Amino acid sequence: MDLNIVDQIRNTFNVLPDYRKQGNNQKYAVGDAALSAFSVFFSQSPSFLDYQLRMQKHHNRNNAQSIFGIHQIPSTSQIGNLLDPIAPEILYPMLAEAGDQLYAQGCLKPFISIGGTLLVALDGTDSFSSEKISCPCCTQQTLKNGKILYRHIVVTPVIVAPGQSRVVPLPPEFVVAQDGQEKQDCELAAAKRWLTVWGSHYAPRRITLLGDDLYCHQPFCEAVKQQQMDFLFVCKPDSHALLYEWVADFTRTGEVQVLEKSRWNGKQRLTERYRYINQVPLRDSDDALLVNWCEVTITNAKQELVYRNAWATSHTIDEYNVEQTVAAGRARWKVENENNNVLKNHGYHFDHNFAHGKQYLSNFLATLNLLAFLAHTSLEWLDEAYSAARSSAPSRRTFFENFRTLLQFIPFDNWQHLMQFMLNGGIELPVKT
Repeated sequence: MDLNIVDQIRNTFNVLPDYRKQGNNQKYAVGDAALSAFSVFFSQSPSFLDYQLRMQKHHNRNNAQSIFGIHQIPSTSQIGNLLDPIAPEILYPMLAEAGDQLYAQGCLKPFISIGGTLLVALDGTDSFSSEKISCPCCTQQTLKNGKILYRHIVVTPVIVAPGQSRVVPLPPEFVVAQDGQEKQDCELAAAKRWLTVWGSHYAPRRITLLGDDLYCHQPFCEAVKQQQMDFLFVCKPDSHALLYEWVADFTRTGEVQVLEKSRWNGKQRLTERYRYINQVPLRDSDDALLVNWCEVTITNAKQELVYRNAWATSHTIDEYNVEQTVAAGRARWKVENENNNVLKNHGYHFDHNFAHGKQYLSNFLATLNLLAFLAHTSLEWLDEAYSAARSSAPSRRTFFENFRTLLQFIPFDNWQHLMQFMLNGGIELPVKT
């Protein structure tokens, strides 16, 4: 693995707090427990550790040690016991540092979008839900049938950009269970906490936050501006009645600007109609925040509606940037398709119940899973051998199938040995040291 990435991970894991009482059995190190859990997510193999124990028995060595630096592999229950008391927030600086490294090395230059800013999409997603299994950290939702749905919900900020298939996850923020509170925690409250904690860190990067209509309300928009960031949020008519009254009035007076473009998408000719106006009130109050509004309507040659959406933003809109503004707004879906969907349906099993403890275990494991996803993303940019191996595979699925199988059955000397083996189609060559 790229030395910077693996060193950061090992160094953080090796100083994780150990909450065992003095005199208890301390055969296994907390760092080994964290690395063991991380290796499962990184290898995308729930049985990875079992295979390494078998490999150790037959070959007297294993990939958990040579590639991940695990000295002794704890059992699943031991991993859970060691990691359960550790709050996931202890891992957040490592996720931030990995993203900062990509930024510093210029990897994110192609991601610069509207107004010279990076787009960070916010979205809440479940990392676990069940009507039968729960832990003290689960939030509770009463369903229409009267049953209780136990959930772990996390806001996953992600750097996205139009035309970019990669995304870069940033430190998350979990919705937390609250006993005895009049107002329960929620996605929006978690997003506000994230702003408070990380706003000053990311503001110098020049950030535009993307989000759905949930975020398009004055208190949150003001919080974004207080952190010296911009926003571009979906803005629906049913939740912004006054704003759309103003838009309707300005439409009648001809003050809403209109721009039309025709585009061939490879299959059919589409007509894109952009409408925009600046400085309209976000809500019905004397202190209403003035925002800038734009809308796109896309129709085909038969005048059938293909797509329609609208946004409120802090960016001033004109004929030169309205198309880019809409493209940036539409990139919000990448947090769902390129981040949450990949985590849940393409090998990471993000919403699988890996374990529930009495304290933080489920959220800690979910954060390790995010870290594994970010590590693979970083390696595509920073590790030439890894990037070449990914590119040479027919598909992402094929790469990870090969990656997982090799780790399970063949002992490698180190990360470079594994990458060289994959690049050379299984032909052993001398390993550079």
